Amino acid sequence: MTAKSFSFESYVLKGMSYAVYLDLIKDLLSEGKTTGINQSEEQVAYAKLNFQRMERLHKTIVVNADLEAQVKQIKEPQTWLCITEGWCGDAAQNLPLFDRLASLNSNITLKLVLRDENLELIDRYLTNGGRAIPRVICIANGKELWQWGPRPKLMQDKVIEYKNNPDLSHEEFVVQLHTWYAHNKTMAQQEELLQLLK
Repeated sequence: MTAKSFSFESYVLKGMSYAVYLDLIKDLLSEGKTTGINQSEEQVAYAKLNFQRMERLHKTIVVNADLEAQVKQIKEPQTWLCITEGWCGDAAQNLPLFDRLASLNSNITLKLVLRDENLELIDRYLTNGGRAIPRVICIANGKELWQWGPRPKLMQDKVIEYKNNPDLSHEEFVVQLHTWYAHNKTMAQQEELLQLLK
């Protein structure tokens, strides 16, 4: 499919709300499952932890005043299409903020689609050749306005550095990553989104 003939419409139509996404993860967890192709015990355990992260973050996020004002200024209807999976730690750390921001302006519709069911879409938004998520694409009148993801640039740089020179085990690095998220409290992400919205 060429860039000209690509349409976001079908993805937006089948996209789910954040609330439906949470319900889906909860229902799957009750069956000992998660979203996506890989149904290992490890992936299910990640999904369980991520569900708790999303619930906690949703209650504790504080949106900075500049970003809130910028979001409220959006006058044209737009869709924030997010590519995600329930087992993804970065998605869990970032999606609650997108949901909170979308709730500030009725012109914003947040829609979530699962990566493994939408490979044609994620393959347009690869990160260093990989299908890293979450990826958020802002669409207005069928056109992309901006995109964000899979994580704040500061942490993305650390991930690239780690992949090029892994001085910690994968588990140790993941702990470091989520510790950073906990201390940063979505501030890096908020700053990046403020610049994108301007």
